[in-house]
Amino acid sequence: MKYLCFIRHSEEYRESGPPAALMEAMGQFVQRSMKDGTLVDTGGLLPSREGARVRLAGGRITVTDGPFIDSKEIIGGWAILQAASKADALRVAKEFMELHRTHWPAFEGESELRPMFEPGRGP
Repeated sequence: MKYLCFIRHSEEYRESGPPAALMEAMGQFVQRSMKDGTLVDTGGLLPSREGARVRLAGGRITVTDGPFIDSKEIIGGWAILQAASKADALRVAKEFMELHRTHWPAFEGESELRPMFEPGRGP
């Protein structure tokens, strides 16, 4: 089953960027995980000032350009995982967060893990 995993954190982290040690460790993690098939794809996102939100509410579509100052946290990056079980996907997500804990001790954030819709599964 495929899982979407994304990391949510304060916008200030995206503005300053991660430490070089974390990027090096993540590079090794990504290479190993792609090779063993648990990581299908991954990527980081630029600061929210580069983006926009398109919202439908009350029958109207509105566009709000970034930065999204009303947000306490933003999505900083994502990954698509291939895992035999939720437990396996959680292991990968926890390993990813452990890299942050080890190489960026001041970092605070969360990683959300969600199964991806597949035909015949879900609502």
